[in-house]
Amino acid sequence: MPGFELFGDKERESVQKALETGVLMRYGFDAMRGGRWMASDLESALAKRMNTEYAHLVSSGTAALTVALASAGVGAGDEVIVPTFTFVASFEAVLALGAIPVLCDIDDTLTLDPEAVRRAITARTKVIMPVHMCGSMADLGALKTIADEYGLLLLEDACQAIGGTYNGQPLGTIGEVGCFSFDYVKTITCGEGGALVTRSRDLYEKAQAFSDHGHDHIGSDRGAEGHPHLGFNFRISELNAAVGLAQLARLDEFLDKQKAHYARLRQAISGLPGVEFRRVPEGGVENYSFLNFFLSDETTARRARQALLAAGVDGVFYWYDNNWHYHRRWDHFKELRSLYRFPELIRERLVSINGRDFAASDHWMGRNLSLLVKLGWDGQELEARAQAMARALSSL
Repeated sequence: MPGFELFGDKERESVQKALETGVLMRYGFDAMRGGRWMASDLESALAKRMNTEYAHLVSSGTAALTVALASAGVGAGDEVIVPTFTFVASFEAVLALGAIPVLCDIDDTLTLDPEAVRRAITARTKVIMPVHMCGSMADLGALKTIADEYGLLLLEDACQAIGGTYNGQPLGTIGEVGCFSFDYVKTITCGEGGALVTRSRDLYEKAQAFSDHGHDHIGSDRGAEGHPHLGFNFRISELNAAVGLAQLARLDEFLDKQKAHYARLRQAISGLPGVEFRRVPEGGVENYSFLNFFLSDETTARRARQALLAAGVDGVFYWYDNNWHYHRRWDHFKELRSLYRFPELIRERLVSINGRDFAASDHWMGRNLSLLVKLGWDGQELEARAQAMARALSSL
């Protein structure tokens, strides 16, 4: 999956162009740049690639989520529905704004269950945040219908799924706003970075200001710019953007490799007794960064992981026990172990909302194994891996 596997001359040449100007900040210093604006160029290229009007770069995927939520007016006491299977950044971004992340069950897509979402909606709900984990998507048609019915914002966390599509549209562009991560282990990387995409000029204008201390970016004198509202510093640097500019140009190359590698691994274990593949919603196309499948029960899933590791197959994730991605190990969140104090009312609501039973999610995650699909395998390595997987799972 990670773009860093194929980091090469194109990335180095792009970084060198940024270094030659001596300007590492994305704003200002116009005369020194020689017309080189790496972050701005990457935003234009990303908007074009995603077939959307606006793209805005920030320092991380977490920053993208935070900026998107703030730009949509989410704040103290508002509720944001998030899945039980995600990365901790999803609920961290919500908490950073004083809002309340409401955990919600997943289904066999490993993403939000639309019916569980409907049950989780209250008068305080403002956002439904599907997270397209491991390269595939939620049932976006159903979620869009629910969001429209209740007047809610649909925010796609597509940090792990760039390049995937739903009914022909790029993931991240079905909802009002979508977010991407370009950290070191994503399909394309900036080293560190993220972006949001939207068709809303109002949301974009707020986002580009909020992420830069509230600057409105009107005119050519940074010191004289207005501040229509408060903001924070979530800027990306020109060096990070330069890496991303080269990597985005290679996205289709990376996706083709992932698809071919994914297809061979899937073929190797298709038809094995007890192996059931993750459901991709009708009309959806993965970005093929992970191969996800279910075993018959939790015990068998644990045995299967050990068998694969013993056979030399690395990159096998059992998310059910994972500290970062599944609700069972999020004690710091559920107990609100924070360095800063929460208002007592919010603390009480968080504990009561998220102290529920998530047996429906456990049913799927306890049986799931997730295999990372690497870009750097050569044909021999891929074939050896496919055969080792087949032997290990057949031995159970």
